[in-house]
Amino acid sequence: MNRVVIVGGGPGGYESALVAAQAGAEVTVVDTDGLGGSAVLTDCVPSKTLIATSELMSELSGSSELGLSFLDGEGDAATSIRVDLGRVNARVKQLAADQSTDIAGRLDREGVRLVHGRGRLDGPSRVVVDLVDGGEETLEAGAVLVATGASPRVLPSAVPDGERILTWEQVYDIADVPEKLVVVGSGVTGAEFASAYLSLGIDVTLVSSRDRVLPGEDADAAGVLEEVLKRRGMKVLSRSRMESVTRSGDVVTVRLTDGTEVECSHCILALGSVPNTEGLGLEEAGVRLKDGGFVGVDRVSRTSARGVYAAGDCTGVLMLASVAAMQGRIAMQHHLGDAVLPLDLRKVSSNVFTSPEIATVGWSQQSVDEGEIQAETVLLPLSGNPRAKMQGVRDGFVKLICRPGTGIVVGGVVVGPRASELIHPVAVAVGEGLTADQLAAVFTVYPSMSGSIAEAARRMHHV
Repeated sequence: MNRVVIVGGGPGGYESALVAAQAGAEVTVVDTDGLGGSAVLTDCVPSKTLIATSELMSELSGSSELGLSFLDGEGDAATSIRVDLGRVNARVKQLAADQSTDIAGRLDREGVRLVHGRGRLDGPSRVVVDLVDGGEETLEAGAVLVATGASPRVLPSAVPDGERILTWEQVYDIADVPEKLVVVGSGVTGAEFASAYLSLGIDVTLVSSRDRVLPGEDADAAGVLEEVLKRRGMKVLSRSRMESVTRSGDVVTVRLTDGTEVECSHCILALGSVPNTEGLGLEEAGVRLKDGGFVGVDRVSRTSARGVYAAGDCTGVLMLASVAAMQGRIAMQHHLGDAVLPLDLRKVSSNVFTSPEIATVGWSQQSVDEGEIQAETVLLPLSGNPRAKMQGVRDGFVKLICRPGTGIVVGGVVVGPRASELIHPVAVAVGEGLTADQLAAVFTVYPSMSGSIAEAARRMHHV
C-alpha cells in the first residue's frame, strides 16, 4: 500500500488527499487549525462572504438611478441603508464552519484518515505528530506533502490586539460598525477590505507605501479602482509608510514615517504573509528553504528532498487557493505515476474582489511594456456596453493582449462587476492558445457584459 502523509488541511492539503485517495493510496491528513485552512476559515471564504454583503450595499446605494426608492414604515422615503455587522460576521463564520465540515465529510467518504495535531518531519519519510489530545504519533510515508500555509505578517511597532488593531484574520469578531477605519497596505488584501468596508458605509482611509493602489496589478485597472474608491469617499494616502500603530482606549493612532498621525477607531494591518514553516524539521529533512522561509519547489511540487512535496502559500509560488489546490493535485499525480502537466503560472486566472472587481490572466501589460514579450493590446471600456448601460455600470473595461501576426491571445484583464466570472472565456483562450479571431467568432448573448470580450477580440482583427 502506498502511504501518503499530508501536513496541513488547506486547499493544497485536502485536494491532494482526494487525488491520492481516489488513486488507491492510504492517505493521512495532519491538521492543526481546521480543514480548509485559512482559505476556508479565515481568508477566502470569510472575506468573500463579507464582500458579498458589501456588493449588495453598493448596488442598493445606486438603485435610485434604476428607478428604485425605499420607504420607511411611515411611507416616507428612507434616507440610508445600515449594516448589522454582528449579523454579517456571524453569517461569515457560520458559512466558513459549514464549508470546513463539508470538506471533512468528503475526506471521510473517500477513506482519508484525519489526525488532529501539529506535524513535523523526522527525515523525508516520517512525520511525527504532537496530538491535540496529548502524546504523539509517528507516521511512516512513501511521500510527504507539506501544505502548512502562511500567516499574516506583523511588526513589533504594530502589534494586533484582536479588538481594534487587527489582522485580516481577526476582523470577523468586530460586532459594532467602526466609526473610522484605517487599512494599512494597498495590496490585494488591503484593497479588498478597504473597498468592502467603504461599501458598508464606513469611513475608510487606505495607507499605501507606493504611488498607487494595487502596485502589483495592471496599471490601467488599478487606476480605475483608485478613481472609483476616491469618488465614493475613501481617502488614499499614497507614498505613505506606516511607522507604528498604537492604541489608547477606543482611539487607535497610525503614525506615518513623515510624522503624520491618523486617528481612527479600528485599524486593519495588511502587511503581507509569512510562511508557516518554522519548527517543521524541513531543513533537517533536506528540504531547501528560500528567502523568507518559503519552501522551494519545482513545477511538479517537488522539494529538494526525495519524496517530499509542498503546495500552497508555504511555497510562496502564487498565493491563491486555486494554485495551492493545483500544486497539491500535481504533486500526487506525479508521485503516483499518473499523467501530469507541470504548473504553468501564465495560465492562472486571479481576481481582486474589490468594487469593481479586477480579473487577470496570462501575460501582463507591464511585461509587454518592458519588452518581455512582443504583443499588441486593445482596451475596450464597458461604458459602451448595452448591458452595462442598463445596469448603470460606468466603470471598467476589457483588455486583450495578443501576439502580433498570429493574433494568439496571451493575456487579458477585465475590470467590472463579476469580473471573476467574465475572465473565464479569456482564460480559456489563453489556456488553449486561441486567436482573437477564434474568440470573436464564438456567439455571445445580446445584451451581455461578455459581449465586450467578443467586441475587443474583433478589434484585434487584421485584414
